[in-house]
Amino acid sequence: MAKQPFACGECNRILPDPEKKSDPPQCVHCPSAPVTTDWQGFVVILHPERSEVAKRLNVTVAGNYALKVNIR
Repeated sequence: MAKQPFACGECNRILPDPEKKSDPPQCVHCPSAPVTTDWQGFVVILHPERSEVAKRLNVTVAGNYALKVNIR
């Protein structure tokens, strides 16, 4: 079974695995934001300036994003 990647609780960006497995993941754009594996949906934004989905998600940087992130 594949490991669920982490997502940022603030910007919804899907985070890459940390270099060291002992380090907790951290969003480079929102360093103080909580991260979680409890997210749903996956969207790849290539051209945020031309994307309706990016406008709805308030995304201004290309990348991989979760559609819904659950932070408890």
